Amino acid sequence: MGFVKEFKEFAFKGNVLDLAVGVIIGAAFGKIVSSLVEDVITPLILNPALKAAGAENIAKLNWNGVAYGNFLSAVISFLCIAMVLFWIIKGANKINKKEDAAPAGPTEDQKLLTEIRDLLKSKNI
Repeated sequence: MGFVKEFKEFAFKGNVLDLAVGVIIGAAFGKIVSSLVEDVITPLILNPALKAAGAENIAKLNWNGVAYGNFLSAVISFLCIAMVLFWIIKGANKINKKEDAAPAGPTEDQKLLTEIRDLLKSKNI
């Protein structure tokens, strides 16, 4: 019975459950970002650029029998996903950014020192 109880304590600890939820939400978010890149960004931006360059099907590109098109396609996809994630994180940071508090006025000591300075200036000391 000791093993089952120990496993239960491990499996249902808060940290393990939080991690599991994070992984599941991360996978779902990954699908959203992939869909955004594949279904929106690629048709609107990447496909016209590839057609203009004369490389409509980038995955089939090869040079002397070396098929580098799949690799190039994966790199472009990674860069698109990274850019979309950057925009999402930048937007989230802007939303979550707390407004800077107005600087507090001078303290009593600072006010006193300012008065002393002004008096000394007026007496040319």
